[in-house]
Amino acid sequence: MKILFVLTSHDKLGDTGKKTGFWIQEFANPYYTLLDKGADITLATPKGGAAPIDPSSDTPDASTKDTERFKNDAVAKEKIKHTLVLGEIDPNDYDAVFYPGGHGPLWDLANDNTSISLIETFNKQRKPIGFVCHAPAALKGVKNEDGTPLVKGKKVTGFTNSEEEAVQLTNVVPFLVEDMLKTNGGIFSKKADWAAYAVQDGNLITGQNPASSELVAEKLLAFLN
Repeated sequence: MKILFVLTSHDKLGDTGKKTGFWIQEFANPYYTLLDKGADITLATPKGGAAPIDPSSDTPDASTKDTERFKNDAVAKEKIKHTLVLGEIDPNDYDAVFYPGGHGPLWDLANDNTSISLIETFNKQRKPIGFVCHAPAALKGVKNEDGTPLVKGKKVTGFTNSEEEAVQLTNVVPFLVEDMLKTNGGIFSKKADWAAYAVQDGNLITGQNPASSELVAEKLLAFLN
């Protein structure tokens, strides 16, 4: 199993002066879930090089067994520091793609033409495409072959409006994931704030929040096996 992880290169949280990036738990849990099952994982970002970690995800409160494992994993940390450039990736080399969240993707991956065309290629090949939390932002401009939004008529979830409200970033983010998925015709469902929840519709797998990371990884794995 060769799996591509696409992470954000964006590290500025709007005009707040604060940093953002990817959410460690949303990377670490799927990374180890898949790695421990023998997956060969490649990391890529729009700019290549170091993928920025959201400081809010690197706190004792946000710590899990997977984030602790990551902190002690020299190999994984090197991979995060030296991601490949997304534009140099050939989708034909991979069996699946997974996008961890964090707020970063709202600014770069949502509008990245390379990422958009990559997802469209994976989708055309009926390979699993997985997203968790804010990562469904990367689906914003993705189309089906007939030009309709990829999520139109599909069951989806993602970081909810109420969760964004709870972290007080509703007026900071460029758009709300839940609103965008609904606007693009997605059949959006959710559980209570912070509850683990993932939805699969064909090869499209989406998770609601950090707690949903493992569910997305497990569904991706089941699709491949």
